[in-house]
Amino acid sequence: MSGLEEHRYDDRGTALTGWLARPAGVPRGAVLVFPTIANLSPAVEAKALRLAQTGFVVLVADFYGKTASSPEEWRLFAGELRADVDHYRARLAAALTALLALPEARGLRASAIGFCMGGQAALELARSGTDLALVASFHGLLETGRRASADTPVKARILVCHGDRDPMVPREQVLAFWEEMDGAGANWHFHAYAGVKHGFTDPGSDARGIAALGYDASADRQSWASLGGLLDEIYG
Repeated sequence: MSGLEEHRYDDRGTALTGWLARPAGVPRGAVLVFPTIANLSPAVEAKALRLAQTGFVVLVADFYGKTASSPEEWRLFAGELRADVDHYRARLAAALTALLALPEARGLRASAIGFCMGGQAALELARSGTDLALVASFHGLLETGRRASADTPVKARILVCHGDRDPMVPREQVLAFWEEMDGAGANWHFHAYAGVKHGFTDPGSDARGIAALGYDASADRQSWASLGGLLDEIYG
């Protein structure tokens, strides 16, 4: 896609293709972006470029190393990836390793953000105890195959931006997530937007004709401003 630079990396023999966005000057930090279930999209690309414009070196991760031909096939790929927690987390960690191996990212503090399935992916890195400054989830899934606990401290600050009418993340999941984060001693922020559906940051959501999805310009703006405020607080 235009504006991003292809970047090849691998995970235990699986060839993966990420996408880089570089700042104009010296980067102030590194941000790993986990995309939606369908990997890179125009909406995710736009967010990555905005992060680069504010001084971050950014890598959009590749979940699968292959391309699907239908939504059903993307769901199949995602199910295979997430079936084993250790395998899933290793794939996510490979993307972080690739980002931090970039010459301009060496020595920088890293954060991770994600959208939909990517939001869950970012949270999985936090749950695993990965040393990140910030993890942010936008309309991300909150379920997990391995809950965080005090035995593995959550080192990252957590930001979750959630649409309260997202049928993929019902309120009982929200409450369970709060309890999970409290039990793990996490430093977390949770922003819920009334009447807002899944996919609220993607202007293309309405065109997909899926009842669970809906773009919300206000929630998109407010959630991105929340991310920007925390990044400024952490990185200066």
